[in-house]
Amino acid sequence: MATTNITMRMDEDLKAQLQELVSNLGMDMTTFFTLSAKQAVREQRIPFMISMDIPNEETKEAIEEVRQMKQNPSMGKSYTDVDEMMKELLV
Repeated sequence: MATTNITMRMDEDLKAQLQELVSNLGMDMTTFFTLSAKQAVREQRIPFMISMDIPNEETKEAIEEVRQMKQNPSMGKSYTDVDEMMKELLV
């Protein structure tokens, strides 16, 4: 089977990290890209999930609020009675 060369550009830090990863897995960059290409062709899809699942601002704020509450539990309110909690949530 004839082979061909491919030239591509990549951030040098990303390249170094990828080289280290694939080396630790016992392969080189050519093997990694060939393996990825073969899997993509065999499955007729990108062989990993591509997602834009980035939290929106409201979610980021809620995550930060929980982090702060974990560090300072007095910021939040605790309940010992589920009915009492539900009354406050539904008001």
